[in-house]
Amino acid sequence: MIKHVFILLALFASLALAAPAEKAPKAADSSAVHWFSYNQALNLAKVQKKLIFVDMYADWCVPCRIMDVNVYGDTAVAKVLNERFLPVKLDADSQEKITCDGKKKTVQKCYSEVWELKALPSFVLVAPKGMSILTVTQSMTVEDMLYLLNQFLSKEKEWIAR
Repeated sequence: MIKHVFILLALFASLALAAPAEKAPKAADSSAVHWFSYNQALNLAKVQKKLIFVDMYADWCVPCRIMDVNVYGDTAVAKVLNERFLPVKLDADSQEKITCDGKKKTVQKCYSEVWELKALPSFVLVAPKGMSILTVTQSMTVEDMLYLLNQFLSKEKEWIAR
């Protein structure tokens, strides 16, 4: 009897281990938001007089992946970002060199030292001249993001002049 119980327990344990683990959502199809490289956005911002919206993420950041699917996949959010901003995604762990606030540093150092960000997801609003205006660190819903973007746009003329 004990042998049968042990076999049943072993069977259930192996089934539990074989079951697929719940995974974070995969990144959204990039067709909703038209993401630019950081350097491309900096060059375009000067010509188009638009603010740069930087989404700081990391591959290991589950809330970032959820936002990719639920927020950036939303047509209203994508429309505002595509029409009124130059959207950029930067991997907070990247060693790629960019110019942040006039300093040439890796994305990782811009994230932690220049923009002084401590958590993800984070967002940086950058003026056409390349200086950061403000940062926000928070996972957001579609409604939160639309509110934030509209708040940014309410000061757009003032911030573009920076």
